[in-house]
Amino acid sequence: MHPVQQHQQHDWETVRAKFQQIWGYPDFRPPQGEIVRSLLNGQDALVVMPTGGGKSICFQLPALMQQGLTLVVSPLVALMENQVQELRSRHLPAASLHSEVPAFQRRQTLQRLDRLRLLYLSPETLLTSAVWERLCHPALQINGLILDEAHCLVQWGDTFRPAYRRLGAVRPALLQHKPAGSRMAIAAFTATADPQAQQTIRQVLQLQHPQQFLINPYRDNLALSVKTVWTPRGRRQALRRFIRERTGKAGLVYVRTRRDSEELAAWLTQQGHRTIGYHAGLGPQERRQIEADWIDGRLPFVICTSAFGMGINKPDVRWVIHFHAPTLLSEYVQEVGRGGRDGQLAEALTLISERTGLLDPEDKQRQTFFRDRQTVLIRKAQRLAHQLPKSGEVNQIAREFKDGAIALSLLHSLGQLHWRDPFHYTICSGKAAKTSTPSGNLTIEPYLHTTDCRWQYLMRAFGFEKEAKALRCGTCDRCQS
Repeated sequence: MHPVQQHQQHDWETVRAKFQQIWGYPDFRPPQGEIVRSLLNGQDALVVMPTGGGKSICFQLPALMQQGLTLVVSPLVALMENQVQELRSRHLPAASLHSEVPAFQRRQTLQRLDRLRLLYLSPETLLTSAVWERLCHPALQINGLILDEAHCLVQWGDTFRPAYRRLGAVRPALLQHKPAGSRMAIAAFTATADPQAQQTIRQVLQLQHPQQFLINPYRDNLALSVKTVWTPRGRRQALRRFIRERTGKAGLVYVRTRRDSEELAAWLTQQGHRTIGYHAGLGPQERRQIEADWIDGRLPFVICTSAFGMGINKPDVRWVIHFHAPTLLSEYVQEVGRGGRDGQLAEALTLISERTGLLDPEDKQRQTFFRDRQTVLIRKAQRLAHQLPKSGEVNQIAREFKDGAIALSLLHSLGQLHWRDPFHYTICSGKAAKTSTPSGNLTIEPYLHTTDCRWQYLMRAFGFEKEAKALRCGTCDRCQS
C-alpha cells in the first residue's frame, strides 16, 4: 500500500491514545503534536528545539504507528544505546547498528529489519555495504530517515565526519530500489542551529518544502554565568569551591581533552571527591558503566569531554561547569542543556582566563590550537582536492588519499561537488566556490565577554531576534549584576 495512504488512516485520538499508552503523559507539549502530525503525513521537517524538550518522542511515535522501518541517524553510540534500551524496556521493536555491535548480532539485526520499526545507526554504518545492500531490498519498506543531532552535519573541525555530507543522496538512491510511488520523509532534529546552519541542513539533506518548527533555546530554569579566574591554580580552587557548596547534587564538569579529563579527575579524587574521567578513548563497557553509575547517583559528577551527555537522559542534573569553554556556541548550548531537564532550577558556570592571557595563557592557546587545527584540515583538503579524479568512488578515494573523504566533503560544502549517489561523486569544475571555508559555526568568544543578558545574546545568535527583544532572564550573572 502507498505509504501516504497509510498515514491518512491515523485519526488523532488513536495517536494520542498510543502516546499515553507508551509514555504515560496526559498530552503532548507544544509543538510535539504538530511535529508528530507532519511526520505521520509523510512531510519533510526541520525541528530546532531546546535540549530536554522531548524531541525523540516526536519521531519515535510516528515510526511506531506505521508499517515499515524508520532509520534514525545518530552521532554517538551512547545516544543510540540509551534510546534503544528505553524503547526495548517498553517492549517496542527497535535496534541499533554501530561499531560496538558484535558481528553475529549485526547479522541478526539485518535479517529481522522487516520486524523492526526503528533502526538507529551512525552515518558511517548506514553507508557500509552490508547495511546498504539490505536497506535497498525492494520488499523492505522504509518510511523515513531521521537525522538526530543534525548540527553535527554543519560542524567542521577535529570532530568533523565526512559521511554526513553524503546523506542527501540517501533518499533518492533508496527510492530507486523501492516499488513505484513509494515515499520517504526526512526530518532533521537539533537543539542548536543558527539561520545559516538551518540553511546548510536543508541544502545538504535536500529537504523538500520542509515543515519548520523553530523553538528558541531559552530555558527559564537554567541560570547562566561566566567567572574570570586569574591562574591555573585559581581555576582549580574555584571549581573545588563550587562543587563543595553543592555536595550531594548531581553535576557535570566539561573539559576539552582526554588528558584534561583524566588529570582533573585524579586531582579531585585526591581531594576526597568521588568522580571519574570520561572521554571517547575509553572502551565501550567502561563508558556504559560510568554512564550507569552517574545516572543512578553512585557518581555525583563526571569530568567529561564533549563525548558525554548527548541524549543521556538524567533529569535531575543541578549544575554544569565548563572548566574550559568549548570553541563553538552550539556545543555550549548543547552541554549546558544537560542541566535542569526536570524543570527545577539548575546552574551553568563557565570558568575563563582574563582576556589578555598574560597570567594564564591556557584558554587563548586552546582556542588558537583548535582554530588552527580546523584551518590546517581545510587547507590540506583544499590542496588535495586538486589531485582527486573528477569523478570516482568515495571508499577508493579514502584508501588512496589520506583525508580524501574530508577533501570530497569540503568540495561539496563549497558547491563544487555533486553526489550521484551516496558512494559516487562528480566534481563540477566550472563552478565558482561559494566561500573559501565552510560556515555555520558560531564561536563562543563574544558570548563569554558580552555585557547583555546571556540568554538574550544566545537567542539573537540563533536567529530569535524578536523573542530576544522581549527578554531579560533575571537569573544570569549579567542580569543579576
